[in-house]
Amino acid sequence: MKATRYFTEQVLRKRPYIQPEWCEQIIRQPLKKEMQPDGRVRYWGYVPDLGRYLRVVTLEDGETVHNAFPDRNFTQEEE
Repeated sequence: MKATRYFTEQVLRKRPYIQPEWCEQIIRQPLKKEMQPDGRVRYWGYVPDLGRYLRVVTLEDGETVHNAFPDRNFTQEEE
């Protein structure tokens, strides 16, 4: 998995429970995908081991992970 320095040095340090495999799976099979105005891409997926929805943000290429965090406000019904 490709990741930014911010993700590996900051995000994983603050949220050590996040597994890179979860991010990869969500990018491959997202429940929802959305482009941000700055070109980055948001992906959402449910992580059973976490019991929550995870938002994964990639750079413009759609594969380099920049951020990941549990999204308290996401519900699967959103479209």
